Amino acid sequence: MSSELPVGFIGLGNMGAPMAKSLLAWPGGLTVCDMRPDAVQPLTEAGAVSAVSAAEIAEKAAVISVTVLDDAQVRAVVTGPEGVLRTAAPGTVIAVHSTISDRTAEELAGECAEYGVELVDAPISGGAAGATLGKLAVMVGGSDTAFERVRGPFGCFADLVVHAGPVGAGTRMKLARNLLHFIAFTAATEAQRLAEAADLDITVLGNVVRHSDAVTGGPGAIMLRDRTAPIEPNDFWLPILSHVRDLGEKDLSLALDLGARLGVELPLAELALDRLGSGLGVPKERESNE
Repeated sequence: MSSELPVGFIGLGNMGAPMAKSLLAWPGGLTVCDMRPDAVQPLTEAGAVSAVSAAEIAEKAAVISVTVLDDAQVRAVVTGPEGVLRTAAPGTVIAVHSTISDRTAEELAGECAEYGVELVDAPISGGAAGATLGKLAVMVGGSDTAFERVRGPFGCFADLVVHAGPVGAGTRMKLARNLLHFIAFTAATEAQRLAEAADLDITVLGNVVRHSDAVTGGPGAIMLRDRTAPIEPNDFWLPILSHVRDLGEKDLSLALDLGARLGVELPLAELALDRLGSGLGVPKERESNE
């Protein structure tokens, strides 16, 4: 049973440490490894076993979580001279939580397969706060068998674990999610510039944004359809997203007018006004042709 599988954790940084802490009560036991003794000590004092290398972790663990910095470090942990593959038994599952290239994940999965080891790319979303609260989202790319083996341990530090598809799919989903995240951040800076030019307190604006997004769900509130094609007539979503488009285009036009009067360039707002309708699946030009 998955609850009896011993778990290993490599990389105890801002994300890895609270994730590993959530696994201390895992029935199969926890072995941890980090280059910094001060990162390992709190976990061993709480009951975890320490290892000096990834290879030693693999001697003890059947599921191994990896939370290191980048592609190069992941490669070293998996295939290096003291890496997991040096000692891992067939059937071991390596879960890479680091955000790496999907191609790197696919290449490493191929190398692992030669040893009878499975690799899943399992990037996480929710930040250090989510890791501390056990409320991360994990997007898993890998086989059905591997997903079933990791789902139990992942449930200790995540309250949403999804099977995105084959190896590489987890990373591709994370990149799509973060594309929204950082474009939204850029849009927030544009909104701040407009508010500042209008002599508004942008810290108060931030309070308003966080308050309303907590209620409405923010940008994710419109991510409910299973496709991005234009919405067909009589579809349930047509009147709803047409209404969203009309409100959005009205408000974007008003914001652009204010920006023009204040001498503030709002390139993202211009782009949004041009693309909102088609992005929602309700382009106005299509309505005019029907």
